[in-house]
Amino acid sequence: MKVMSFNTQHCLNYIERKIDYKLMADTILRCGADIVGLQEMRDTGVDEGYDRQVPILSELTGMSDWYFAKAIAFKGINPYGNGFLSKYPIRKAETILIPDPDPHQYDGYYETRCVLKAELENGITVMVCHFGLNPDEAECAVETIVQNLASEKCILMGDFNVEPDNPVLDPIRARMKDTAEMFSAPRMSYPSDAPVQKIDYIFVSPDMNVLSADIPAIVASDHRPHLAEVE
Repeated sequence: MKVMSFNTQHCLNYIERKIDYKLMADTILRCGADIVGLQEMRDTGVDEGYDRQVPILSELTGMSDWYFAKAIAFKGINPYGNGFLSKYPIRKAETILIPDPDPHQYDGYYETRCVLKAELENGITVMVCHFGLNPDEAECAVETIVQNLASEKCILMGDFNVEPDNPVLDPIRARMKDTAEMFSAPRMSYPSDAPVQKIDYIFVSPDMNVLSADIPAIVASDHRPHLAEVE
């Protein structure tokens, strides 16, 4: 199975600065993904550009099964969150909200996030997440993920907004394998045109074999896609 995590920045063409569904779909097809975890996706809202982006990409890629997980509604009217595309039938899917830190411990921007959890007919559980920018948000995200992990046949992916040496990831690393261990050399994912950080991840449960992994030099969104081939 070819797995892809892709922060699309609401399908914004990073170079031309316009929403570009064809570019995002072409990137997914170019990578040959069987399942795709998407971050920063929009759904039908009031403001311009708030379209049903996940089903649009589903149609353009031919990946017929999809799910949108709303984390927030900007201005109360514009849905925003994570998405999932799959060549395999989705048996069940749900949106798990990540609790906001209370009180906030930092002065930075806070935003409610969520975990998308999907169970496929082939028995695999997929989780897609997008961490907040503050350390206490990351702690809440990790706690939520650990509480909802499947013990086997589980894939976790997303934009974690932390680098690999951050100890906040330790509870996940204790339970899952980081596919980036297959990199032949370090790979960065952000920003896509000249990346200096790795903040995108694909983890798998210990029972799954990782055949390969990569972060290809593709400039479509502001993040490069993260790929892994697993069995």
